[in-house]
Amino acid sequence: MGEEAMFKNIAEVKSYILENEIRFVDLKYTDLFGNLHHITIPSHRFDEKFMEEGVGFDSSSTPGFKSLEAGDMVLIPDLESGFMEPFFVDPTLSFFVNIVEADTREFYHRDPRYIAQAAEDFLRKTGIADECLWGPEFEYYIFDGVEYQNDPKNSLLRINSDQDPRLDYQSQGQKLGYKLPHHDGYHAAPPYDTLNEMRNETVKLFESCNIPVKYHHHEVGGSGQVEIEVIFGNTKKMGDAIILGKYIIRNVAKKHGKVATFMPKPIYGEAGSGMHFHQHLFKNGQPLFYDEKGYGGLSELAQSYVAGILKNSQSLVALTNPTTNSYKRLVPGYEAPVNLFFSLANRSSAIRIPKYATSPNSKRIEFRPPDAGCNPYLAMAGMLLAGIDGIQQKLNITEEGFGPYDMNLFDEKYADIHEKIQSVPDSLEKALVNLAENHKFLTQNNIFTQDIIDIWISEKMKKEIIPSKNRPTILEFDLYFNV
Repeated sequence: MGEEAMFKNIAEVKSYILENEIRFVDLKYTDLFGNLHHITIPSHRFDEKFMEEGVGFDSSSTPGFKSLEAGDMVLIPDLESGFMEPFFVDPTLSFFVNIVEADTREFYHRDPRYIAQAAEDFLRKTGIADECLWGPEFEYYIFDGVEYQNDPKNSLLRINSDQDPRLDYQSQGQKLGYKLPHHDGYHAAPPYDTLNEMRNETVKLFESCNIPVKYHHHEVGGSGQVEIEVIFGNTKKMGDAIILGKYIIRNVAKKHGKVATFMPKPIYGEAGSGMHFHQHLFKNGQPLFYDEKGYGGLSELAQSYVAGILKNSQSLVALTNPTTNSYKRLVPGYEAPVNLFFSLANRSSAIRIPKYATSPNSKRIEFRPPDAGCNPYLAMAGMLLAGIDGIQQKLNITEEGFGPYDMNLFDEKYADIHEKIQSVPDSLEKALVNLAENHKFLTQNNIFTQDIIDIWISEKMKKEIIPSKNRPTILEFDLYFNV
């Protein structure tokens, strides 16, 4: 996560365990779809033999991994990922792991961390660059309470936020009048921002776990939307940071009797939550995205990288925006980045060049459609491979029709231009159809194998799209109960 690893070898880990009276070691990993799992062992077992043998587990019980008849695999700690577990009572050292085959000990090709590392290794192999750095933005809501129920004869959703005047009737205790107006939470100050101290606590835990933070603030959503932005890191480390960051955020909220959600669109008519990914490439320590004479200070290589992402976006979003709820955020308005073009400082574009990033080392692009429902390892690997595809094909971003456009395309007077610009799909189902038809950029060098693409599409269709399409909603009762 940070540049300096906590441990370099098992000897350093053993010394740390003894010196700090560590009682347990916790091992963390995600399934293919980004859900966090863990297993805990007594610290006295953590030695050279353990590092060689690892921990066996049933991968057939892990979504997106193996079938029942061939489920055995092994977890091997990645020592460079070590950090002190912030929420367990007993002193506990935690690691992310590498997932390997039980017999050959080869890396498992569906392990999301392996895919992220393989994508960055491929970047080096091409000779284009030797370093890719990422800076995600954590946008999420903190609510005072959420109730939901969903069975064949009962549907219920009730959200309580003490910042929202519309929900005040659900509050308990004093009603002091410090309410945030609808869509008016951006950079709000206390006492209207009631979540500042909770974010301070969250940021302290981020940094104690080796996730450096740039800043935090209240976001646009008046019902408790906040943001934390972190310092850049490489692909695998930043994937770890996102998974760990979400874990910290949720547990801090729980500690305070609240609940945090990364749903892209939890409240109708309120601002959605994205996870914008800032990104840039370096070679031999030199920035590759900067050219003083280029549009927005972007080099030709950077513009080809951008063109690759935009050209592949209609299938790429099946990885970066992989929930049905994602597409309730990706609608025009609310600064929703649905238009596939790039621009300087224009927040209606899918790719923005931050205007304040003017130095060669800070020059970067920001891909705005993604949300935190993604598996970050797969999302970053997908974006990187799409960008590499654009560079290898030497795509000209203007000839491809991706801008730049320095105007708000939501304005009616630019309707003729808007009609010519492609947009992201308006549903997960369409994104998956696009992924099935266009995934060559992902399967180059066998990074995303065909079976990964196939199981991603089939599981999303079976477990998310079909149930969502078949289930009546409360809105449909409003519209049609009396037809």
